[in-house]
Amino acid sequence: MQRVEIHFLGTGDAFSAGGRNQAAYLIRSSRSTLLLDCGATALAALKRHGLPVESIDRILISHLHGDHFGGLPFLFLHYVYVQPRTRRLQIMGPEGLKDRVEMLFRAMYPDSASEPVPYEIDFIELQPDKPYSADEILINPFRALHQKKPPSLGFEISADGRKIVYSGDTGWTEDLVSRSQDVDLLICECSFFETKMATHLDYPQIARQAARFGARRLILTHLGQEVLAHRHEISLELAYDGLAVTL
Repeated sequence: MQRVEIHFLGTGDAFSAGGRNQAAYLIRSSRSTLLLDCGATALAALKRHGLPVESIDRILISHLHGDHFGGLPFLFLHYVYVQPRTRRLQIMGPEGLKDRVEMLFRAMYPDSASEPVPYEIDFIELQPDKPYSADEILINPFRALHQKKPPSLGFEISADGRKIVYSGDTGWTEDLVSRSQDVDLLICECSFFETKMATHLDYPQIARQAARFGARRLILTHLGQEVLAHRHEISLELAYDGLAVTL
């Protein structure tokens, strides 16, 4: 069985709590390299950790908030001016993905966005519970309780005999418990400690339910300032920028 590597490039919230980068995770399997979410700091994180930017085959976006897709224009420019790209780049995510990404690119770099890039970009809109397969990676999106329209997604990702579940940004849902059973890794958001929100998870809530998750490893990410301030009270594993996990 081949190994799958997960590099935690960005483990902070939208406010970069504690100086952390915004959401981004690089998943490397034997056949493909997938960037899971692409916060504004993703390119800087790839370079800081010496990870090859050119190796990315596809980018998977959980939802259309800036801390999860705001880094795409920087990658587009990198592939034009720094490491010219000729092969296709696949970008997958919720409905409305193409329009929002192109709008962002025009807002940030109108001159560059007005010119065609020298590589093909394929935008693929994913629907909850409609699996998508590419390069022997199976991606099964599911609805996350965050944004209603366009919908926020979490993902079940299977590659090289390993299975990863990514919660995306979400409030509490029993669906996350069901999907975590017998998986190798659950990457779960944990934005708050004292604050309670229907659209995000807090640590006490996760801790109460932790025994019900069936993942062989649970790592908390998307950490906000409250979580970091209470880290001495936390027994579950917290991600950090630069964490590398091999499954």
